[in-house]
Amino acid sequence: MPPKKSDTRYTKDHEWVRLDGEIATVGITDHAQQQLGELVFVELPELEREVAAGEACAVVESVKAASDVYSPLAGRIAEINETIVEDPEIVNNDAEGEGWFFRLELDDVDSFEELMDQDAYDEFLETL
Repeated sequence: MPPKKSDTRYTKDHEWVRLDGEIATVGITDHAQQQLGELVFVELPELEREVAAGEACAVVESVKAASDVYSPLAGRIAEINETIVEDPEIVNNDAEGEGWFFRLELDDVDSFEELMDQDAYDEFLETL
């Protein structure tokens, strides 16, 4: 069963975050993958790497451009999605599901609440 939208938060850099206990799953939004176009390459952060909120830690390349993916929250990389490295198109097909990038063990779970909810993100997209 897919998570409720209310369990997902968003950043102005077009990452989404889904919280499960102290683990946050991170990916790029459907809007981001549409802007990028067909993805041809994904580079993920190293396991166990400590990342700061807002730190560039992954890269996506499309036929149009290369773009950094930022960690929305501070923590330690607990898991990476190797499947999207082998098949970047998964991100295009299911950006906010199977196309997740990495999982973070959060330094501060409460920081999740500071990110935009679905309504705030939708409003943000209207300003672009």
